[in-house]
Amino acid sequence: MNLNIEKLPEYTMIKVVDSKLDTNIAPDLKSELVVIAGNGESNIVLDLSNCQYCDSSGLSAILVANRLCKNANGTFVLTGLTETVDQLVKLSQLDTVLNIAGTPEEVRSFFQNSAV
Repeated sequence: MNLNIEKLPEYTMIKVVDSKLDTNIAPDLKSELVVIAGNGESNIVLDLSNCQYCDSSGLSAILVANRLCKNANGTFVLTGLTETVDQLVKLSQLDTVLNIAGTPEEVRSFFQNSAV
């Protein structure tokens, strides 16, 4: 599998291991997201620190993750954006709708602020 999945107390961390989030990886990611959400997890962090490239199918998978978390009243956070992927996210204006964290501390702050 091209994904590392780790269940943490506040969220599930999914790390894309490959250097590309494209048509070869995106279907696997979408499937895992549906399974994770189906298991009741509403908070997901997607780590793209290994990804040097992302195409439209990768962006689609990111949007699926965001929608699944929102539908479950949870939080989706995108982290580890390389310069190339960050530029694509900004070009597609997804930075205006997604929670994006640059550091592990920023990731944690999304969940500390949403804790009741």
